[in-house]
Amino acid sequence: MITLSEGQILAWLTPLLWPFFRALALLASLPVFSQRAVPMRLKIGFALFIALAAQPSLPPIPLIALDSPQAVLVLVQQLLVGITLGFAVRLVFAAVELGGELIGLQMGLNFAGFFDPATASQGTASGRFFGTLVAFLFVLANGHLAVIAALVRSFEVFAVGDEPFAFLRRTLPQQWGAELFTLGLWIALPLLGMLLFVNLVLGVISRVAPQISVFSVGFPITVTVGLIGMLLTLPLLEQPFAAALQRVLERFQ
Repeated sequence: MITLSEGQILAWLTPLLWPFFRALALLASLPVFSQRAVPMRLKIGFALFIALAAQPSLPPIPLIALDSPQAVLVLVQQLLVGITLGFAVRLVFAAVELGGELIGLQMGLNFAGFFDPATASQGTASGRFFGTLVAFLFVLANGHLAVIAALVRSFEVFAVGDEPFAFLRRTLPQQWGAELFTLGLWIALPLLGMLLFVNLVLGVISRVAPQISVFSVGFPITVTVGLIGMLLTLPLLEQPFAAALQRVLERFQ
């Protein structure tokens, strides 16, 4: 008769259980994978696959009784680390979308807002365009692989059971908002300068030739210049996005 002790069961479950919860929390907050279109079964299966594949790279994980108060704290730690990592990547996406919102505001497109059922939020055409574009860029540039590598590396930086909330003092997620606005403004700055120049020219024209209706002529001109500027600056979007994503992931490595 085969008998198993509690220590043997914990020795088998512990290396798999805590990485599974951290990976599942990451997928629940990571852009692209956290959308409603992705089934929950797929997220659970993918998190289990990540936990299994990462076993050779994980450091030794201490055995913690699942019915102890420390297990609750460790579970909260895994969920917080995974959610924080996904939230950090989401901030980079939000910064790019903020750049699109600023461009759309200057172009006069922000009045055409709509409800996006995929993210359950209000958005504009330019912001959603940049958000969709950066989602494709994230997958094509192997950003998801970089995030998974950062997740595996986080078990060495933020070990399981080692001061469950110490990572909050090291990562300082409350200070990431400044990077969001900085990156968004940096992405939108070339087009904002171009559209500002167009508005200045239209203002001079309205003073020189008052008979021209600037309100009827200015909107098509700003939209046309904005679309042409977006087309010209889209190839330059990869560099700031990749640099911001790398800086964010370095906090967990």
